[in-house]
Amino acid sequence: MRVNTTDLQNAFGKYLALVDKEDIIITKNGKSVAKLIRYNEPEYYLVHEETPKYQTTKKISYEEYMELVESSDQRYELIDGEIYLLASPSFTHQVVVSEIAWHFNSYFRGKACRSLTAPLDIRLFGYATKFEEDPNVVQPDVVVICDHDKVNEKGKYEGIPTLVVEVLSPSTKAKDMVAKLNLYMKSGIKEYWIVNPETKSIIQYSFTEEREPNYPQNYLHGDTIQSTVFPDLRIALADIFADV
Repeated sequence: MRVNTTDLQNAFGKYLALVDKEDIIITKNGKSVAKLIRYNEPEYYLVHEETPKYQTTKKISYEEYMELVESSDQRYELIDGEIYLLASPSFTHQVVVSEIAWHFNSYFRGKACRSLTAPLDIRLFGYATKFEEDPNVVQPDVVVICDHDKVNEKGKYEGIPTLVVEVLSPSTKAKDMVAKLNLYMKSGIKEYWIVNPETKSIIQYSFTEEREPNYPQNYLHGDTIQSTVFPDLRIALADIFADV
């Protein structure tokens, strides 16, 4: 079956169901740009839903990624040549994000660094010397940026956040705990929080100047997390998960 990007955008769930019966070629302006097929078929994947059951074995270029982004109202991430569709977050997810963002905004008000929330494209390139050599685009739930000079004339941020927070959901758990952890570490981000609303816990990673991980810290409900980069930034987990 062949469908254009507009039809795919408007009825993505329908085509995910139909993919059990046949492969679906996605077209744009009459040109094939992507292919949806079942997970258990030994084929390559260009676009997949945000779930660990799908994997990519063929790397996608940044140009192909931008074609998809520009032809859709959906949000996507590009990590190590794989495209991830960002599903709509749950109510609980957004409650936790909002609570963390509130504490961050209060702490950083009047300071040199600034806290921002998704959607905001973060362009990372790992150990490469420039973005074009290893293009990755992610939208973390919360970021702290201190390099305001990296906002270009078009209002796009092209720097490296100092601290990144991801709030887990069932469909993003594997990506956030493995793929993003590796990307953030090798890209020069100094601190990474993985927040789990289900267990009301946080795993805190910090990285050295050589981009090596320090021993991760685990915080449980009742603990108070303290930033390794901003020592005065402390938040009680009971506050973060108060409404969960």
